[in-house]
Amino acid sequence: MHRSAGATMAWNVFRFCTALRGLGSIMILLVLSIVGVTYYAVVVYNYGPALFAGGASTLLALVVLLLFHFLLVMLLWSYFSVVFTDPGSVPPNWNLDFDEERGETAPLSGLDFNSQVNSQQSIAHNDTGHPRARYCRKCNQMKPPRCHHCSVCGRCVLKMDHHCVWVVNCVGALNYKYFLLFLFYTFLETTLVTLSLLPHFIAFFSDIDIPGSPAALATTFLTFVLNLAFSLSVLGFMIMHVSLVSANTTTIEAYEKKTTPRWMYDIGRKRNFIQVFGNDKRYWFIPAYSEEDLRRMPVLQGLDYPVRTDLDGQEL
Repeated sequence: MHRSAGATMAWNVFRFCTALRGLGSIMILLVLSIVGVTYYAVVVYNYGPALFAGGASTLLALVVLLLFHFLLVMLLWSYFSVVFTDPGSVPPNWNLDFDEERGETAPLSGLDFNSQVNSQQSIAHNDTGHPRARYCRKCNQMKPPRCHHCSVCGRCVLKMDHHCVWVVNCVGALNYKYFLLFLFYTFLETTLVTLSLLPHFIAFFSDIDIPGSPAALATTFLTFVLNLAFSLSVLGFMIMHVSLVSANTTTIEAYEKKTTPRWMYDIGRKRNFIQVFGNDKRYWFIPAYSEEDLRRMPVLQGLDYPVRTDLDGQEL
């Protein structure tokens, strides 16, 4: 009976992961459909015609349309950067251990290797808090620190945060910054749309005679509700990820409670932020890294993470 229940659970999980893979282009089309409906309501129906109204209406429409198009470009740029950027894969035949005395990398011994294979811990480290290599039974390979296996993608992902159905991809070391920018610009865009359509939404429930076809009015109403809902939900999600970045942890690591009482990768808020967004401030708000940062910051490659040297509770 126990074996049958276990097999059923494994089969259900497999079917669930297969279903998530199958969403694929459907989710991308859904996102583009929401963008299309929003574009029609804001640009085509409401603020586009207002450009020719004259006076303050023209100025307001110009400001709204300029901000709307700028944020839309940044949103789509960030979104497709997350979709098409590999979150980070384990290099072939990767093998790493940390030598405590030399502070360098060294091959795993046979005893250590067998110990790692038999261990099912999510985060392995030695007594000094240094990261240790782990073994993935599904991929049959060693895993770098902070790497996790994604059942949806069917492979190990470097510094995996979560698998996001909206971007049809894992969020990991190489596209986490792009995901955060996607949240940021989505929040700004949906907030702008909500505020710009608020007067039209209020007028919808008043006795004012609103020009336009019923379909156009319904589209405006739907757009307002959708963007308000997305704005509030993305705000909560963004606040959560800001706290994760400030502590240099991921959603998986926080869920596994590996960040308490002292998280060895938390090296201070400023340096934690730089590990995700890079040193070059010119690139902080665009989904890209400078060549200098990619060359001088191994952490951006997802394999090598500095650890804190003070594990005695001293505040950084």
